[in-house]
Amino acid sequence: MKIEERRYAETARDFARRTLKANIVSMELKPGAMVSENELAAQMGLSRTPVREALMDLSQFHVVDVLPQRGSRITLIDYALVEEARFARQVLEVAILEQVCERATPADISQLRQNVRLQMLTQEPDMGGSLNLMELDDAFHQILFRIAHKENTFRMLSGMTIHFDRVRALSLTVVKDHKIIADHQAICESIAARDVERAKEIMVKHLSRVHVDEETIRRVCPQYIKDTAKAYGG
Repeated sequence: MKIEERRYAETARDFARRTLKANIVSMELKPGAMVSENELAAQMGLSRTPVREALMDLSQFHVVDVLPQRGSRITLIDYALVEEARFARQVLEVAILEQVCERATPADISQLRQNVRLQMLTQEPDMGGSLNLMELDDAFHQILFRIAHKENTFRMLSGMTIHFDRVRALSLTVVKDHKIIADHQAICESIAARDVERAKEIMVKHLSRVHVDEETIRRVCPQYIKDTAKAYGG
């Protein structure tokens, strides 16, 4: 499990929740895996209580099953929840594009373009993993919400989109189709041109790529998918 430093003024519970979520999305904690409160607490340098609370928090978003007397299990990928998260993102991200196109300043456009340039660099063999495409992707969309003055909406989405994000992470490693970078570049240039309809069209296509990747992910990783993997006892 990968563990980043605890942030200033971050509670133990928040730190545990953020760490667990990041590792679930990145697939360090794999779908179907059993996890131990004691082991997680030891790895994060925490007591069991904040870890237990963090697991309970994540169970509210159906990414962790808390099993009495047995521990906790990372849930399998449920494509019904993936689709619900994709739908929520599409509704909100398409809606904000009018405000983004209206409000984006030259500095905002420059920030978006710089983000896209860094995404392109992730494809260079000599970068050696120093840049993370998933993190840059998240940052790109967060910038859009900031430009639209809808940062609280972005934070609200972050809980339920964990299902969508797990599939995004799998797509980058299993499908290895990085058309998302071209999508981001096209969205950026549409915003620069104040072309709202074009930006919306590309955003819908961009967020719908999860459907295109589903068949490959189901074929390559059936053990991670709820309705095709073998049932776990419980």
